[in-house]
Amino acid sequence: MNATANTVPNFASDQEVRWCPGCGDFAILAQMKKVLPTLGVKPENTVVVSGIGCSSRFPYYLETYGMHGIHGRAPAIATGLKRTRPDLQVWVVTGDGDALSIGCTHLLHALRRNVDIKILLFNNRIYGLTKGQFSPTSLPGLVTSSTPMGTAHEPLHPLSIALASNATFVARSVDTNAKHLGEVLRRAAAHRGSAFVEIYQNCHIFNDGAFDFAKNPAIRDDHIVAIAHGEPLVFGKNRDKGIRLDVAGPEVVTLGGEYNEPDLLVHDEKADTNTIAQMIAGMRHPLMPEAIGVLRDVDRPTHNDLMRDKTPDPKSRETAVNRLLHGGETWTVA
Repeated sequence: MNATANTVPNFASDQEVRWCPGCGDFAILAQMKKVLPTLGVKPENTVVVSGIGCSSRFPYYLETYGMHGIHGRAPAIATGLKRTRPDLQVWVVTGDGDALSIGCTHLLHALRRNVDIKILLFNNRIYGLTKGQFSPTSLPGLVTSSTPMGTAHEPLHPLSIALASNATFVARSVDTNAKHLGEVLRRAAAHRGSAFVEIYQNCHIFNDGAFDFAKNPAIRDDHIVAIAHGEPLVFGKNRDKGIRLDVAGPEVVTLGGEYNEPDLLVHDEKADTNTIAQMIAGMRHPLMPEAIGVLRDVDRPTHNDLMRDKTPDPKSRETAVNRLLHGGETWTVA
């Protein structure tokens, strides 16, 4: 593995990065290259698993071990790897099409089992690699090559799905918000258990501007709320708006008149239940600001913790597999 002069591991591979100019994946890769050397995990003890899609080229661009799996199966591959090699830090890089269509059940079960893997879902609300078909997260009315009359159905919402699966770490960030994204990635890496991060990622070619409300410096402060544990939900370019919890759910209020900061909803990422987190995840542009930050971060036994007594010795497992492979054409299972 390569290393810089000060012995900090260099996680950048020698492969040419092949994404379209302007793709948000470049910004995410840049943050991963900055964050990984700070985690204290050697490149040879880091694995990146991907499925199919533009985002799934990630393993080629990092000087770690990597697996480029089949469509939607990255969480299943990562689960098996973490089960047998708990000493490794395992990342899954996937997209909205890869994870939420054919891979949706794999994602749900990896999260509900609290497998100690870090799942990064790049959401650009389009199929980019296959040239611009609508995806599970495409908004109604989006005209694509596969929906020339506009998308008819409501989209899936990744954060709501992760919370419904009882994921123990759930967060969202934006590709070009470098400081915020870097901090979210560090926190995901530090979490013990399933860490799920949705990243708003712009597809410059097939769905450009899908997240301008969260990226454009001129308007983003009025359309996103950066949540932090123990802090009230305040937003707006002048920080003059907030979210309070009404009997019907969260509502936007203006500060300085009838309502002030003590009246606002205070974020609690450590809450035992995820009811409030689901409400925050359900806030959607243009009716309300969308949340970025860590929605949930709780401690639960991991999949390996729960299965510890059922883990066979690696040597005996290897012997058993060899016996099956070389023992003839029929197998007897006792």
